Amino acid sequence: MNHKPIPTNKEHAVSADAFLVSKTDTHGKITYCNEPFLKIVGGSEQEILGKPHNIIRHPQMPRVIFKLLWDKIKNKEEIFAYVKNLSFDGGYYWVYANVTASTDAKGNVIGYYSIRRKANAKALEIIEPLYATLLEREKKGGIEASLEHLTTLLHEKGMSYEEFSNMLQRL
Repeated sequence: MNHKPIPTNKEHAVSADAFLVSKTDTHGKITYCNEPFLKIVGGSEQEILGKPHNIIRHPQMPRVIFKLLWDKIKNKEEIFAYVKNLSFDGGYYWVYANVTASTDAKGNVIGYYSIRRKANAKALEIIEPLYATLLEREKKGGIEASLEHLTTLLHEKGMSYEEFSNMLQRL
């Protein structure tokens, strides 16, 4: 797989009991992925290992969510986030991802580890329109406009993105 697939409206369902696991090095290149991850992405280890993780980034994902993610994990903090990913056939799948830094014995970051589960369908009723708004703001005013909108929303709710996403996952 040397090019990004063209997105379609074909949704791939994540099994309720599946855990999609991947690990990357500090540059975001995939160093490990499990069978459920390979299956939903629709690729082989040979096609995926060594590739940048953003090979599965869906164009409908607002960049501000990845900014939050990277800000957290670079500080060795975990994050839970809703992510729409792209499969190699152009289809998509929604996950609730937990991303953490992997460290060596001295506490140095040596990579990143992500475990994803099926996203709560009720949460997606809120997340999908929110992400569409964030994406629209990014197109008009850049990531700053998107971050401002998200920050205002979270401030009104009196919660962090993690608290918000965890609350939605429990709906």
